[in-house]
Amino acid sequence: MKALALNQPGTPDRLTLTELPVPSPRPGEIRVRVRAVSLNPVDYKVMRSGHPDLTCPFVPGVDVAGIVDEVGEGVSRWKAGDRVVYHADFTRMGGYAEYAVTTAHTAAAIPDGISYLEAAAFPCAGLTAYQALVRKMRIGAGQSVFIHAGAGGVGGFAIQLAKAFGADLIITSASPGNFDYVRSLGAHEVIDYNTENVHERIRELTGGLGADLILSSVDRATAQADLSALAFGGQLACVAGMPENVADVQPPSLAFTIHKINLGGAHKSGNRKAQEDLARMAEQFMQLMLDKKIDPMIASVIRLEEVPQALNRLMERHVRGKIVAELA
Repeated sequence: MKALALNQPGTPDRLTLTELPVPSPRPGEIRVRVRAVSLNPVDYKVMRSGHPDLTCPFVPGVDVAGIVDEVGEGVSRWKAGDRVVYHADFTRMGGYAEYAVTTAHTAAAIPDGISYLEAAAFPCAGLTAYQALVRKMRIGAGQSVFIHAGAGGVGGFAIQLAKAFGADLIITSASPGNFDYVRSLGAHEVIDYNTENVHERIRELTGGLGADLILSSVDRATAQADLSALAFGGQLACVAGMPENVADVQPPSLAFTIHKINLGGAHKSGNRKAQEDLARMAEQFMQLMLDKKIDPMIASVIRLEEVPQALNRLMERHVRGKIVAELA
Protein backbone atom coordinates (compact mmCIF):
# COMPACT_ATOMS: atom_id res chain seq x y z
CA MET A 1 0.00 0.00 0.00
CA LYS A 2 1.01 3.64 -0.48
CA ALA A 3 1.88 5.37 2.81
CA LEU A 4 3.70 8.36 4.26
CA ALA A 5 6.24 6.85 6.61
CA LEU A 6 8.86 8.15 9.01
CA ASN A 7 12.09 6.16 9.28
CA GLN A 8 13.34 8.04 12.36
CA PRO A 9 12.02 10.84 14.59
CA GLY A 10 12.18 14.26 12.99
CA THR A 11 10.28 17.01 11.22
CA PRO A 12 7.55 16.43 8.59
CA ASP A 13 10.22 16.82 5.89
CA ARG A 14 11.40 13.33 6.87
CA LEU A 15 8.11 11.75 5.84
CA THR A 16 8.59 9.61 2.74
CA LEU A 17 5.92 8.38 0.34
CA THR A 18 6.63 4.67 0.16
CA GLU A 19 5.15 1.19 -0.26
CA LEU A 20 4.37 -0.79 2.91
CA PRO A 21 2.60 -4.11 3.45
CA VAL A 22 -1.15 -3.90 3.93
CA PRO A 23 -1.79 -4.45 7.66
CA SER A 24 -3.99 -7.27 8.92
CA PRO A 25 -6.50 -6.81 11.75
CA ARG A 26 -5.91 -8.77 14.94
CA PRO A 27 -8.75 -10.10 17.12
CA GLY A 28 -11.05 -7.23 18.09
CA GLU A 29 -9.77 -4.96 15.31
CA ILE A 30 -10.94 -3.70 11.92
CA ARG A 31 -9.01 -2.74 8.83
CA VAL A 32 -10.15 0.46 7.16
CA ARG A 33 -9.65 1.57 3.58
CA VAL A 34 -8.74 5.19 4.28
CA ARG A 35 -10.75 7.80 2.38
CA ALA A 36 -9.77 10.89 4.37
CA VAL A 37 -7.39 11.80 7.20
CA SER A 38 -7.01 15.16 8.91
CA LEU A 39 -3.86 16.85 10.16
CA ASN A 40 -3.33 17.61 13.86
CA PRO A 41 -0.52 19.05 16.01
CA VAL A 42 -0.16 15.68 17.76
CA ASP A 43 1.09 14.26 14.45
CA TYR A 44 4.15 16.48 14.16
CA LYS A 45 4.74 16.47 17.92
CA VAL A 46 5.00 12.67 18.01
CA MET A 47 7.11 12.67 14.85
CA ARG A 48 9.54 15.15 16.36
CA SER A 49 9.90 13.68 19.84
CA GLY A 50 9.29 10.00 19.22
CA HIS A 51 7.73 7.63 21.74
CA PRO A 52 8.96 4.42 23.41
CA ASP A 53 6.12 2.47 21.80
CA LEU A 54 6.87 3.64 18.26
CA THR A 55 8.58 1.40 15.74
CA CYS A 56 9.86 2.57 12.36
CA PRO A 57 8.89 2.86 9.64
CA PHE A 58 6.05 4.70 11.36
CA VAL A 59 2.90 6.12 9.74
CA PRO A 60 1.32 9.10 11.60
CA GLY A 61 -2.29 10.30 11.38
CA VAL A 62 -4.80 9.99 14.23
CA ASP A 63 -8.07 11.12 12.59
CA VAL A 64 -9.29 8.60 10.02
CA ALA A 65 -12.47 8.16 8.00
CA GLY A 66 -13.01 5.33 5.57
CA ILE A 67 -14.61 2.01 4.70
CA VAL A 68 -14.28 -1.17 6.72
CA ASP A 69 -12.28 -3.55 4.55
CA GLU A 70 -11.77 -6.55 6.84
CA VAL A 71 -12.76 -7.47 10.40
CA GLY A 72 -10.69 -9.40 12.90
CA GLU A 73 -11.74 -12.38 14.95
CA GLY A 74 -14.49 -11.66 17.45
CA VAL A 75 -15.76 -8.48 15.75
CA SER A 76 -19.52 -8.57 15.24
CA ARG A 77 -20.48 -4.89 15.14
CA TRP A 78 -18.80 -4.11 11.81
CA LYS A 79 -18.78 -5.69 8.37
CA ALA A 80 -16.95 -4.95 5.14
CA GLY A 81 -18.41 -1.87 3.46
CA ASP A 82 -19.40 0.00 6.65
CA ARG A 83 -18.42 3.68 6.78
CA VAL A 84 -16.50 4.55 9.96
CA VAL A 85 -14.50 7.30 11.61
CA TYR A 86 -12.14 7.03 14.57
CA HIS A 87 -9.52 8.80 16.66
CA ALA A 88 -6.50 6.51 16.62
CA ASP A 89 -3.89 5.53 19.17
CA PHE A 90 -1.00 7.81 18.17
CA THR A 91 1.58 5.13 19.09
CA ARG A 92 0.24 2.77 16.39
CA MET A 93 0.39 2.97 12.60
CA GLY A 94 -1.91 5.80 11.58
CA GLY A 95 -3.99 7.06 8.71
CA TYR A 96 -1.48 8.63 6.32
CA ALA A 97 -1.82 5.48 4.25
CA GLU A 98 -4.25 3.64 2.00
CA TYR A 99 -5.14 1.19 4.79
CA ALA A 100 -5.14 1.46 8.59
CA VAL A 101 -6.10 -0.80 11.49
CA THR A 102 -7.85 0.19 14.70
CA THR A 103 -9.73 -1.35 17.60
CA ALA A 104 -13.33 -2.06 16.60
CA HIS A 105 -14.88 -0.60 19.76
CA THR A 106 -13.34 2.86 19.29
CA ALA A 107 -14.82 3.42 15.80
CA ALA A 108 -18.10 5.20 15.10
CA ALA A 109 -20.46 4.80 12.15
CA ILE A 110 -20.56 7.75 9.75
CA PRO A 111 -24.24 8.58 9.18
CA ASP A 112 -25.75 9.47 5.82
CA GLY A 113 -25.35 13.18 5.24
CA ILE A 114 -21.75 13.38 6.45
CA SER A 115 -18.91 12.91 3.98
CA TYR A 116 -15.58 11.22 4.63
CA LEU A 117 -13.88 14.62 4.55
CA GLU A 118 -16.27 16.06 7.12
CA ALA A 119 -15.94 13.01 9.36
CA ALA A 120 -12.14 13.03 9.28
CA ALA A 121 -12.00 16.73 10.12
CA PHE A 122 -13.32 16.57 13.67
CA PRO A 123 -12.14 13.72 15.98
CA CYS A 124 -8.95 14.99 17.65
CA ALA A 125 -9.85 18.68 17.85
CA GLY A 126 -13.61 18.36 18.02
CA LEU A 127 -13.74 15.62 20.64
CA THR A 128 -11.11 17.39 22.73
CA ALA A 129 -13.39 20.44 22.82
CA TYR A 130 -16.44 18.24 23.42
CA GLN A 131 -14.81 16.34 26.27
CA ALA A 132 -13.72 19.60 27.90
CA LEU A 133 -16.84 21.74 27.52
CA VAL A 134 -19.66 19.20 27.45
CA ARG A 135 -18.44 16.19 29.41
CA LYS A 136 -16.21 17.83 32.02
CA MET A 137 -17.46 21.40 32.49
CA ARG A 138 -21.13 20.81 31.58
CA ILE A 139 -21.47 24.02 29.61
CA GLY A 140 -24.95 25.49 29.40
CA ALA A 141 -27.15 28.55 29.47
CA GLY A 142 -26.25 31.37 31.84
CA GLN A 143 -22.50 30.76 31.66
CA SER A 144 -19.60 32.79 30.32
CA VAL A 145 -16.73 30.99 28.61
CA PHE A 146 -13.29 32.01 27.39
CA ILE A 147 -11.66 29.91 24.67
CA HIS A 148 -8.03 30.38 23.68
CA ALA A 149 -7.07 30.45 19.97
CA GLY A 150 -10.55 30.47 18.50
CA ALA A 151 -9.38 30.21 14.88
CA GLY A 152 -7.66 26.87 15.45
CA GLY A 153 -9.17 23.40 15.45
CA VAL A 154 -9.91 22.94 19.16
CA GLY A 155 -10.84 26.60 19.60
CA GLY A 156 -13.13 26.74 16.59
CA PHE A 157 -15.03 23.62 17.57
CA ALA A 158 -15.23 24.86 21.17
CA ILE A 159 -16.82 28.15 20.08
CA GLN A 160 -19.45 26.27 18.10
CA LEU A 161 -20.15 23.91 20.99
CA ALA A 162 -20.51 26.81 23.41
CA LYS A 163 -23.04 28.39 21.07
CA ALA A 164 -24.88 25.08 20.52
CA PHE A 165 -25.22 24.50 24.27
CA GLY A 166 -26.45 28.01 24.98
CA ALA A 167 -23.56 29.84 26.68
CA ASP A 168 -24.52 33.47 27.32
CA LEU A 169 -21.11 35.02 26.70
CA ILE A 170 -18.50 33.44 24.42
CA ILE A 171 -15.10 35.14 24.46
CA THR A 172 -12.10 34.03 22.44
CA SER A 173 -8.63 35.21 21.44
CA ALA A 174 -7.40 35.61 17.87
CA SER A 175 -5.31 37.80 15.61
CA PRO A 176 -7.22 40.67 13.92
CA GLY A 177 -7.27 38.83 10.60
CA ASN A 178 -9.40 36.12 12.19
CA PHE A 179 -11.84 38.32 14.12
CA ASP A 180 -14.64 38.00 11.55
CA TYR A 181 -14.03 34.27 11.23
CA VAL A 182 -14.35 33.47 14.94
CA ARG A 183 -17.40 35.71 15.18
CA SER A 184 -18.97 33.71 12.34
CA LEU A 185 -18.47 30.58 14.47
CA GLY A 186 -20.35 32.14 17.38
CA ALA A 187 -17.92 34.25 19.43
CA HIS A 188 -19.47 37.33 21.04
CA GLU A 189 -16.22 39.05 21.99
CA VAL A 190 -12.70 38.67 20.55
CA ILE A 191 -9.43 39.64 22.24
CA ASP A 192 -6.32 40.44 20.21
CA TYR A 193 -3.72 38.32 22.01
CA ASN A 194 -0.91 40.26 20.31
CA THR A 195 -1.77 43.70 21.66
CA GLU A 196 -4.14 43.23 24.62
CA ASN A 197 -3.73 41.79 28.08
CA VAL A 198 -5.96 38.76 27.60
CA HIS A 199 -6.78 38.11 31.25
CA GLU A 200 -7.49 41.74 32.08
CA ARG A 201 -9.86 41.90 29.11
CA ILE A 202 -11.66 38.74 30.28
CA ARG A 203 -12.32 40.38 33.63
CA GLU A 204 -13.49 43.59 31.94
CA LEU A 205 -15.85 41.75 29.61
CA THR A 206 -17.35 39.80 32.52
CA GLY A 207 -17.93 42.84 34.69
CA GLY A 208 -14.96 42.04 36.91
CA LEU A 209 -16.26 38.57 37.80
CA GLY A 210 -14.09 36.45 35.50
CA ALA A 211 -15.23 33.68 33.16
CA ASP A 212 -17.24 30.75 34.47
CA LEU A 213 -15.37 28.39 32.14
CA ILE A 214 -11.96 28.64 30.47
CA LEU A 215 -10.59 26.22 27.88
CA SER A 216 -6.79 26.51 28.06
CA SER A 217 -4.90 25.11 25.07
CA VAL A 218 -1.60 27.02 24.92
CA ASP A 219 0.88 25.91 27.61
CA ARG A 220 1.35 25.52 31.37
CA ALA A 221 2.29 29.16 31.95
CA THR A 222 -0.86 30.34 30.20
CA ALA A 223 -2.96 27.89 32.20
CA GLN A 224 -1.45 29.35 35.36
CA ALA A 225 -2.45 32.87 34.28
CA ASP A 226 -5.92 31.64 33.31
CA LEU A 227 -6.67 30.98 36.98
CA SER A 228 -6.60 34.74 37.59
CA ALA A 229 -9.43 35.22 35.08
CA LEU A 230 -11.78 32.57 36.50
CA ALA A 231 -15.00 33.50 38.26
CA PHE A 232 -15.54 32.26 41.80
CA GLY A 233 -16.52 28.62 41.48
CA GLY A 234 -15.27 28.57 37.89
CA GLN A 235 -13.80 25.70 35.93
CA LEU A 236 -10.56 25.44 33.95
CA ALA A 237 -10.02 22.67 31.37
CA CYS A 238 -6.38 22.18 30.35
CA VAL A 239 -5.39 20.64 27.02
CA ALA A 240 -1.72 21.63 26.81
CA GLY A 241 -0.54 21.40 30.40
CA MET A 242 -1.84 22.04 33.91
CA PRO A 243 -1.15 25.26 35.87
CA GLU A 244 2.42 25.40 37.13
CA ASN A 245 1.59 26.26 40.74
CA VAL A 246 -2.02 26.27 41.91
CA ALA A 247 -0.91 27.18 45.44
CA ASP A 248 0.05 30.67 44.23
CA VAL A 249 -3.57 31.57 43.53
CA GLN A 250 -4.98 33.99 46.09
CA PRO A 251 -7.61 32.65 48.56
CA PRO A 252 -10.69 34.43 47.13
CA SER A 253 -10.22 32.51 43.87
CA LEU A 254 -9.66 29.09 45.38
CA ALA A 255 -13.18 27.77 44.77
CA PHE A 256 -12.43 26.47 41.26
CA THR A 257 -12.22 23.12 39.52
CA ILE A 258 -9.40 22.04 37.17
CA HIS A 259 -9.87 19.36 34.53
CA LYS A 260 -7.01 17.66 32.69
CA ILE A 261 -8.03 16.78 29.14
CA ASN A 262 -6.25 13.88 27.45
CA LEU A 263 -8.49 12.48 24.75
CA GLY A 264 -6.10 9.94 23.26
CA GLY A 265 -5.03 8.71 26.68
CA ALA A 266 -8.06 6.42 26.64
CA HIS A 267 -6.23 4.07 24.28
CA LYS A 268 -3.48 3.34 26.81
CA SER A 269 -5.70 3.49 29.89
CA GLY A 270 -6.77 -0.15 29.84
CA ASN A 271 -10.27 1.19 30.53
CA ARG A 272 -12.66 -0.33 28.01
CA LYS A 273 -15.46 2.04 29.00
CA ALA A 274 -13.26 5.10 28.34
CA GLN A 275 -12.21 3.66 24.99
CA GLU A 276 -15.79 2.98 23.93
CA ASP A 277 -16.62 6.54 24.92
CA LEU A 278 -14.42 7.80 22.07
CA ALA A 279 -16.91 6.26 19.66
CA ARG A 280 -19.90 7.41 21.69
CA MET A 281 -18.69 11.03 21.74
CA ALA A 282 -18.03 10.86 18.00
CA GLU A 283 -21.62 9.74 17.40
CA GLN A 284 -22.96 12.60 19.52
CA PHE A 285 -20.68 15.08 17.77
CA MET A 286 -21.80 13.95 14.32
CA GLN A 287 -25.43 14.37 15.36
CA LEU A 288 -24.63 18.01 16.10
CA MET A 289 -23.11 18.23 12.62
CA LEU A 290 -26.27 16.73 11.09
CA ASP A 291 -28.33 19.26 13.05
CA LYS A 292 -26.21 22.03 11.45
CA LYS A 293 -24.95 23.17 14.84
CA ILE A 294 -21.34 22.27 14.07
CA ASP A 295 -19.44 23.08 10.88
CA PRO A 296 -16.39 20.83 10.23
CA MET A 297 -14.31 23.95 9.44
CA ILE A 298 -12.46 22.38 6.50
CA ALA A 299 -9.98 25.03 5.41
CA SER A 300 -8.31 23.04 2.64
CA VAL A 301 -8.37 19.59 1.05
CA ILE A 302 -5.02 18.18 -0.04
CA ARG A 303 -3.50 15.01 -1.50
CA LEU A 304 -1.54 12.51 0.57
CA GLU A 305 1.77 13.62 -0.93
CA GLU A 306 1.05 17.20 0.17
CA VAL A 307 0.79 16.28 3.86
CA PRO A 308 4.45 17.03 4.83
CA GLN A 309 4.25 20.59 3.50
CA ALA A 310 0.86 21.11 5.18
CA LEU A 311 2.20 19.82 8.51
CA ASN A 312 4.99 22.39 8.29
CA ARG A 313 2.34 25.09 7.90
CA LEU A 314 0.46 23.67 10.86
CA MET A 315 3.63 23.86 12.97
CA GLU A 316 3.61 27.65 12.49
CA ARG A 317 0.33 27.70 14.49
CA HIS A 318 -1.44 30.10 12.14
CA VAL A 319 -3.68 27.66 10.25
CA ARG A 320 -7.38 28.49 10.35
CA GLY A 321 -9.73 25.54 10.75
CA LYS A 322 -8.81 22.04 9.58
CA ILE A 323 -6.64 20.60 6.82
CA VAL A 324 -7.86 17.25 5.47
CA ALA A 325 -6.08 14.89 3.07
CA GLU A 326 -8.30 12.97 0.65
CA LEU A 327 -7.36 9.52 -0.62
CA ALA A 328 -8.98 8.02 -3.68
